[in-house]
Amino acid sequence: MFSKEEALKIKKEFWTTFAEEYPRKWLLYDTKIKDFTFKFYADNKKAQVTLDIECKDDEKRKIYYEKIESLKTILLEEHVPDAIFERNFYLDNGKLISKIWVEKTGVCINNRATWPAIYDFFNEKMAAFEYFFYEYQDYISDLEINT
Repeated sequence: MFSKEEALKIKKEFWTTFAEEYPRKWLLYDTKIKDFTFKFYADNKKAQVTLDIECKDDEKRKIYYEKIESLKTILLEEHVPDAIFERNFYLDNGKLISKIWVEKTGVCINNRATWPAIYDFFNEKMAAFEYFFYEYQDYISDLEINT
């Protein structure tokens, strides 16, 4: 068990090391769509690469999700075959979002021995998500085009 300070230090080292080993600019929040973001996540049990659709306007959230869902076969067959789709996902704070993600279990941010596996997972899955997004960005971002 780590103290709070030790855990924070390890977490900072984890992310710093990731940035050093994969020194590229990830898409993440720069999608040009408000509240439509790609994220990396790691904790003591798993690592995830996610697409979070967190629009305050519930109708917009639904439209963006349905656009991605309409491309589901392409995303699964050509980019991220193990992606999980969830139209209604509740965050710990109770906020309702839509989420598409992929997960790797059996890894731990506090175990340096699992870091290479997490980093490889992050790199592979985020690159695939980004490639998919760039390919269909115009369709996804245009709210005038219906699904």
